[in-house]
Amino acid sequence: MTAPSTPLTDTEDVRADVAGLLDEHLAALGGELEGYGPDAAALLDALGTMIEGGKRLRPAFCYWSWRAHGGLEAAAHGTAADRRTVLGVGAALELFQAAALFHDDVMDGSDARRGRPAAHRHFEAVHRAAGWSGPADSFGEAAAILLGDLALVASERQLSTALATAPGTVGARARAVFDRMRSEVTVGQYLDVLAQALPWGDGHEEEARARAVVRAKSARYSVEHPMVLGAVLAGADQGAVDRCRSTGLALGEAFQLRDDVLGVFGDPAATGKPAGDDLREGKRTVLVARAVQQASPEDHALLTEHLGRRDLAVEDVERLRAVLHRSGALDAVETMIDDLAGPALDTLAGAPLAEPGRTMLVRLGQAAVDRPA
Repeated sequence: MTAPSTPLTDTEDVRADVAGLLDEHLAALGGELEGYGPDAAALLDALGTMIEGGKRLRPAFCYWSWRAHGGLEAAAHGTAADRRTVLGVGAALELFQAAALFHDDVMDGSDARRGRPAAHRHFEAVHRAAGWSGPADSFGEAAAILLGDLALVASERQLSTALATAPGTVGARARAVFDRMRSEVTVGQYLDVLAQALPWGDGHEEEARARAVVRAKSARYSVEHPMVLGAVLAGADQGAVDRCRSTGLALGEAFQLRDDVLGVFGDPAATGKPAGDDLREGKRTVLVARAVQQASPEDHALLTEHLGRRDLAVEDVERLRAVLHRSGALDAVETMIDDLAGPALDTLAGAPLAEPGRTMLVRLGQAAVDRPA
């Protein structure tokens, strides 16, 4: 994450220790791929590039939820997963996110990821520079899809390794959460693709559809499921798990709404993506849906005509940004973020959770919602 959150993910060496587990996994995978020669190594390099720049937000939510639910003490008595197991699950979350990002960038036609060319663009450029046969763009997309598959396999293997020593039913409960998360993200991604293919409808319908995509594709796997995983790994009861679900979903939705705002108004130096990239990709976000509801007829026509045009010039992006301002959509989404995050953070702050886990969960939630990238 950026400056406000980096100290949080570094606390108790969570960031460094998850990175160490990821390095171990990549080294083992590299050993398996050695027999296939240097061509296969390009996939490993690309996977390493993707995971090295992660915010480690999801592992941090998992770890501090485990701490907040008494996991450290319970592990000493053999009734909860130990610290290495929890961090291993965090590493599996990072690998799953990498898989989602590889596939997402192909489906969205994104050009950049974290300040570098997206994987499909990188492999497209390699193909073109080498003068290989066939379409360079098809080669790039195929390589990125396979990279996503490789990351998904790596995530499953990392999860299995981490949970192998979990006591009692802890491992089975955690796997059930992880499996549900993967299914939801896949369905959410389809709903996102579908939303962008459908003709423009009523603004209220657009917003309802956009919020459904947010919950399924991003909110749950960004905050809710990592928090639930931490609670389950600590051996928490159902009431505690339910609290993680409700507060985590609200914070996750606020997190994604912030992401949507940054996708239009964010600083490219911080986000790693060109300014207004979401407008060029034609993303049907809650921000856009609210503008469709509230814009004047002229602005409505401007928005629906130009959203999704890959050739949008800088001045076109500025015109669409002005529509989002004038319509009141930006202010409405900012209010929505506050209305989601505020009560969730208050609930966590007042919950009977162990310190320093409780305070860290609140601080992580605040950093996730109030961030420049």
